[in-house]
Amino acid sequence: MLVTWSTANKTESIVEYGLWGEKLFSHTAKGNSSVFTDGGLEKRTMYIHRVTLTDLIPTASYVYHCGSDAGWSDIFYFTSLNESVSFSPRFALFGDMGNENPQSLSRLQKETQMGMYDVILHIGDFAYDMHEDNGRIGDEFMRQIQSIAAYTPYMTCPGNHEWAYNFSHYKSRFSMPGHTENLWYSWNVGPAHIISFSTEVYFYLEYGLDLLFRQYEWLQADLQEANRPENRAQRPWIITMGHRPMYCSNDDGDDCTHFQSYVCDPKCLNASECLMFGLDAMTRYLLLLDWRIYSISTGCREKHDGFIPKPRDWSAFRSTDYGYTRMRLINTTHLYLEQVSDDQYGKVIDQMTLVKEKHGADAWR
Repeated sequence: MLVTWSTANKTESIVEYGLWGEKLFSHTAKGNSSVFTDGGLEKRTMYIHRVTLTDLIPTASYVYHCGSDAGWSDIFYFTSLNESVSFSPRFALFGDMGNENPQSLSRLQKETQMGMYDVILHIGDFAYDMHEDNGRIGDEFMRQIQSIAAYTPYMTCPGNHEWAYNFSHYKSRFSMPGHTENLWYSWNVGPAHIISFSTEVYFYLEYGLDLLFRQYEWLQADLQEANRPENRAQRPWIITMGHRPMYCSNDDGDDCTHFQSYVCDPKCLNASECLMFGLDAMTRYLLLLDWRIYSISTGCREKHDGFIPKPRDWSAFRSTDYGYTRMRLINTTHLYLEQVSDDQYGKVIDQMTLVKEKHGADAWR
């Protein structure tokens, strides 16, 4: 488990932790810090600390705090993940959370601290926006999500609202696997191989074509490795997360409303979709997720985008309620999704189960 935090001054990077119910802070781990300077007029500087906790007992509960002799954080707790492929992890999925009008935040805080989720997937757009007010909006947002991210793994991908200063706030404030500045990565949990990629490499070409081609080559290699028979037998679910949808029923003129878009190009020119649709199971999985169109916005200052009056052929259910998605990888053949409406006080407004048949093809139910 990697713990990340920031300070205004240079200090040591220390996490003290221990098993729940045993001697408090019986273990100490040290890490390091890096200097981050906001690109605004004030050129505010902060220190981002990272400490990795190793040799954790799977499924064990730990208490911890972070800091140094200069000061310590509050006490938090987490449960380490189960490394077994038989693990049935529970996720909360959402994007578009601002520090203004984060309507679903309190519900997510409560459910996370109740132990309802093993992993959080925040699929782009943070704070609205982290760079504003010389980075102070980002500071406040990180304090807001601490009540979630300090208790369970908080996995992210970049969105369009992270564009400023070459995505510097996003790349500096979060800590994802791999060595790609958090822009794209993959990891395994239970029966799933999860791929996070950046849809923004198609839109912010002023930062260079190099990122676009590097991600494409990485994604190609990652999918080939994940789809090897021995790996697919262990983790038959391949799940991708990226901020901008490939398909939508929006009425806002965004990329996904166009027949030939950057993210979903029917000619498969520089589009990540081409690689993904090379996998039979992923094809059906992507289509199934697009069959239900949610806003998946927990709340922000920009309010809602509307839908076109007549749904597209791929839209079986649509909702513009603020809310989030719950996902459960039940086992190697069953995956469950449900949509929670915060506008309706936590009501589940849609649900579905994806079943992989024994003969290898995927089916909907």
